[in-house]
Amino acid sequence: MSLKFAILTSLTERAGSGIELARRFDKSIGYFWPATHQQIYRELDRLGESGLIRELPLEGAPSRGNPRRFEVTEDGRGLLAEWIGLDDDPEPMRSSLAVRVRAAAATGRTGDLRHALAHHRCGRQENLRRYRAIEEQDFASLDPSDVRGALQHQVLKLGIQAEQSWLGWCDEVLEMLDRLPAS
Repeated sequence: MSLKFAILTSLTERAGSGIELARRFDKSIGYFWPATHQQIYRELDRLGESGLIRELPLEGAPSRGNPRRFEVTEDGRGLLAEWIGLDDDPEPMRSSLAVRVRAAAATGRTGDLRHALAHHRCGRQENLRRYRAIEEQDFASLDPSDVRGALQHQVLKLGIQAEQSWLGWCDEVLEMLDRLPAS
């Protein structure tokens, strides 16, 4: 997937300026498809040049208080709709922590690994706390017939399950380290 489809999705949900889009990424889409503000602005320019989004008319000159705003064009909606139904292979997992575990296996440096696992576990615990707070705030009283809300909740639940899985794995490796002879 490319950033293009994440931006088209966000702008289909709600038109907005580059800064509004960047803030939405910081609070939602960015949890599963991160992008810097600079990447978002560059992609907005590309999407505009290709006719997939258009700039909305401004009242006055562009400025910090009056930023350019964008919406998805019919071509953009068509491309997004087409993309939804395409086959997509699972993305390979990239984890520096998994490589650290392999490195500890090769070097015997389990004490350093324990520190890395504990640090990683704390970050995953914080992510899980944040996701659960979002779930409580945004989905506690979700109407089951609200398709948009139900699907957005499923994406959040994927994040919750992923963090729970990582926490379980970290705990399992830490417990296994406790059972190994000291190196």
